[in-house]
Amino acid sequence: MAGAAAEQRRLATVVESWLGRPVLIVGDAMLDEWRFADSDRLCREAPAPVLTLRRRISAAGGAANTAVNVATLGGRAVLVAPVGADVAGDELHDCLDRAGVWDRTVNQPGRPTPVKRRMLAGNQILLREDSGDPDDALDPEGVTRLLTALDCATEELRAAAGGEAPTLVVCDYGLGALPAPVRAWLVEQRERYATVALDAHDLADWRGLAPTVVTPSFAEATRLLARAGGTTRPAAGTELHLEHPDGDPSDGPSEMTVGAAPGEARTDDVPAEPTLESPRADRPGPVGEPTPGEGRVALTGDGLSVTGTGVTVNTQAGEGVDRAVLAESRLAELRAHTGADVVAVTLDTEGAVVGGADGEPRRSHSTPVPASHAVGAGDAYLAAMTLALAAEAPLPTAAQLAQLAATITVSDTGTCVCRREDLLTALNQPSETTSHPALVGSDELDAIVAEYREAGRSVVFTNGCFDVLHRGHVRYLEQARALGDLLIVAVNSDGSVRRLKGPDRPVNPVEDRGALLAALACVDHVVVFEEDSPAALIEAVRPDIYVKGGDYPPELVPEAPLVRRLGGQVRTLGYVPDRSTSAIIERIRSHSKDREPDPSAYAKDREPGPSLSTRTQTS
Repeated sequence: MAGAAAEQRRLATVVESWLGRPVLIVGDAMLDEWRFADSDRLCREAPAPVLTLRRRISAAGGAANTAVNVATLGGRAVLVAPVGADVAGDELHDCLDRAGVWDRTVNQPGRPTPVKRRMLAGNQILLREDSGDPDDALDPEGVTRLLTALDCATEELRAAAGGEAPTLVVCDYGLGALPAPVRAWLVEQRERYATVALDAHDLADWRGLAPTVVTPSFAEATRLLARAGGTTRPAAGTELHLEHPDGDPSDGPSEMTVGAAPGEARTDDVPAEPTLESPRADRPGPVGEPTPGEGRVALTGDGLSVTGTGVTVNTQAGEGVDRAVLAESRLAELRAHTGADVVAVTLDTEGAVVGGADGEPRRSHSTPVPASHAVGAGDAYLAAMTLALAAEAPLPTAAQLAQLAATITVSDTGTCVCRREDLLTALNQPSETTSHPALVGSDELDAIVAEYREAGRSVVFTNGCFDVLHRGHVRYLEQARALGDLLIVAVNSDGSVRRLKGPDRPVNPVEDRGALLAALACVDHVVVFEEDSPAALIEAVRPDIYVKGGDYPPELVPEAPLVRRLGGQVRTLGYVPDRSTSAIIERIRSHSKDREPDPSAYAKDREPGPSLSTRTQTS
């Protein structure tokens, strides 16, 4: 028992160590839409259920969900991806904002945002409708803008991390976000990233990247071995036979369907040994969903054969051999063909098989769940594996945490997201190591900040009146919190607000304003200051990042020179349109003017005391 507790503490230490780790995610971002319906009869026109829509949920999918998982696990996530100028794109932006992902997506007018719409009845997926044409490639201008965004985001992350090289995660799901010029750029710029993780439907398109880790599904690993010609054989273990099927294999489960480039298998274009050459520009890139007769991967009913891209990997020669044994026997080949230090072959509900340079395969297990519970679990696995390796955790530890992150997300229907708090709870560890209250005095700040700094955590600081808390405030504070490990909010006292806003403000006293701010999950500590400027608090806190709201450059922030002199950065975050305290107060006043109040009722309402009287007069 003591040994298990010590192991859990060791794993939790790794989770704490990756807090604020800078990670750039690039690739195919999409929107997951879940429509939950009831059905109690069939329609007359056909033997089909009649559905009554009850609720609809939107979530980030693909590369966007990987970015969300990196952020919720405690990393500093930046997403670069093409997104359409459409309703789905707007919803995707909202999903990223809510998760605290730095949204550096590139607007692509005329190119729709990919969407996966799932219709469910009784938690059973009845159908999935995909929209977004993978054949609609990025135009030259779109490619240029994407490369510019990649370069800027890389430098932005490096600056935010104090010069530390960021981690790169590539999510290539064959939807056209990573054409040949972008792949070539990433290969060429490989040295700018400390750790590189690759999740791609077609791994052969990424020769030369030399990733730290690749996370193919069993189907994707099969495809790579087939294209490599299957010329090499494991030194020991079950003999595996490769054969070409005569007909088109039947599709397997929907989550096993994998995109591939059209045409021949191109085995002559894939060397048997690893190479550092850049991808050839004349090779067609992946185009997403498989065409009839190619790119399909299915497990046969006997559980012994897998077909894919014109090849069947057959293990019938070894009685009782399963997918895990097959994957373990080919880990060395997969490492050679991908050039990766680590290969993690994911096996859906059967867990994963992981191999590194030591040649020792490691097996992890998962609990079988309905397919509707496992959508996006691979994204959680990829995010946790990447963060752990970036934090220099040993491979067995990284594999354990990755599998745990994927496993604890599959408890319900929907797109899987693993939060840092959930991961620590699963390890029987508290998610917060501090006992300090949310509302603190200015004299307590020095000790609190020193404690966090000693733990290696970065401090974000912002200030404001926050008179009538609204959606714009909440979104702004969530974005500010995502910039670091600790968010301190300094709120103006009542006297300070009156001097800044006029004699009829604040509407709410500082006790109420502070309590509401402290109740927000994204706010760690709230402190009240009497002065008109937070300069004295900035001097005491010496924040790593100082945040202000507004659509103006950081250079125009009055506190910017002081923050920079103290070694910090200044960031400005845009407000939610049409959301402001002044606008809310004006709407309340206009409604009050339109109504004819009963004087006796007004007098009765004023009876409780002077504080209510003051609030009534200021409304």
